[in-house]
Amino acid sequence: MSRLFGSVRSRATLGATLVVAVALVAAGAAVLLSLRANLTGEAGTRAERSAQAVASELAARTPLGKLSGLDAEDTPVQIVDEDGVLLAASEDLERISGTGIAEVTPSPARSDGDDDGDDGDDGDDRHDRSGRSDDDGRDDDSLDPGEIAQGASYTNGTATVDGDTEDYRFAAVEVETPDRGRLTVHAGAPLAAEHSAVGTALTSMLIGFPLLLGVVAAVTWLVTGRALRPVEGIRREMAAITASEDLRRRVPEPATHDEIARLARTTNATLAALESSVERQRRFVADASHELRSPIASLRTQLEVAAAHPELLDLDGAVEDTVRLQNLAADLLLLARLDAGERPAGTRVDLAALAREEAAGRECVTVEAEAVEVSGSRGQLGRVLANLLDNAQRHARERITVTVRREGDQAVVGVADDGEGVAGADRERIFERFVRLDAARSRDDGGAGLGLAIARDVAVRHGGTLTAGAAPAGGAIFELRLPLAGADRGTPSA
Repeated sequence: MSRLFGSVRSRATLGATLVVAVALVAAGAAVLLSLRANLTGEAGTRAERSAQAVASELAARTPLGKLSGLDAEDTPVQIVDEDGVLLAASEDLERISGTGIAEVTPSPARSDGDDDGDDGDDGDDRHDRSGRSDDDGRDDDSLDPGEIAQGASYTNGTATVDGDTEDYRFAAVEVETPDRGRLTVHAGAPLAAEHSAVGTALTSMLIGFPLLLGVVAAVTWLVTGRALRPVEGIRREMAAITASEDLRRRVPEPATHDEIARLARTTNATLAALESSVERQRRFVADASHELRSPIASLRTQLEVAAAHPELLDLDGAVEDTVRLQNLAADLLLLARLDAGERPAGTRVDLAALAREEAAGRECVTVEAEAVEVSGSRGQLGRVLANLLDNAQRHARERITVTVRREGDQAVVGVADDGEGVAGADRERIFERFVRLDAARSRDDGGAGLGLAIARDVAVRHGGTLTAGAAPAGGAIFELRLPLAGADRGTPSA
């Protein structure tokens, strides 16, 4: 079962079919109940009209034997007095239930005695049965002689007429007769039409609903299949990209503006970012291998020469190459940690004190700082200042100025030199890894082109920025901006 409904297409089809099925069942039940109520109401209206017709004849003193309503074949009638005695009934009525009077044969004594039409001395008795008192007061349910009660009461039951038993809707109407007192007329109307109509509607629904649900399921299956076809194309292309490891490939983008098209565009953007990251990683590995090769080769050469000719050992050169190799390894390790998403510590760092500490012992460095605290890693921020000062010393002529100040909710550290400066076209490129400008290469004292790249990565990890520009007095200035301690740390782009 889990495999059968393991796809979005099958689950969507099942869900749509179930929703339609529930809606159809609810609507069908409402239609059947409404149809049954309407037909039952119509049967009750017919029964009330029949009872009213018989009551009108009784109000007009028509003898029981001459009532026309007793001759109808499809309308069983009972006439009952106040004592519940059956006075008259339809001629062919054989059995009845639902009216409260099970008798179908009138009482001979009561019906014969009332048929003589003698109205002489029964006035007082009729007056008493009518429910009126001598002072002409009236009860709430009293009727005048010849008056028919408004409305009727309804019940359901069965009756056997001339050997045929059917369900009926009975209406009971009261009438105050001038000669017999208050009588109740029970008249019925058959419910066969109601049963037939409801049965026909139910049969039609039982046949039509499955067909309609089949159509809904088929249409939903086709529509969802067509809608999800681009998703399958995206899946196949992603599987091919994974198998081939060719990140230059892209998934097809539908020419629509729906969620699937946005998914395809987002997937392609992710592939582009992944391709760029992998390409950057490959260049990083290649550049790191190249940079490591030089000091290792130089150190090996010196050691081999020293092994053959100890008197020719260049100890200072060997130490220099070892230190260069150690610094390069440390830089590569720090970049690896930053690329892995290492978060800086949340300790408070006084940038003014850190700037003075990093500038101590360096020549031609002037520090102009105010106390400003930021939150982060003291070691990593010290590495940023050290890299910026190393870069400034390689290019400065006579003077290097370090400033620390507060601007709004940011701390700003500026490192300026009086060298030739950085051309506008190169002010972003110098922050790429293993990038060294030609002038820098000619004067390089062993750097691998990682100092500024590390400085910017650390700044970004601390929620800040690092930019290069032109110093007011000539040369280059590098500005490090970091959020003050306690301020919200954003994620600015490098």
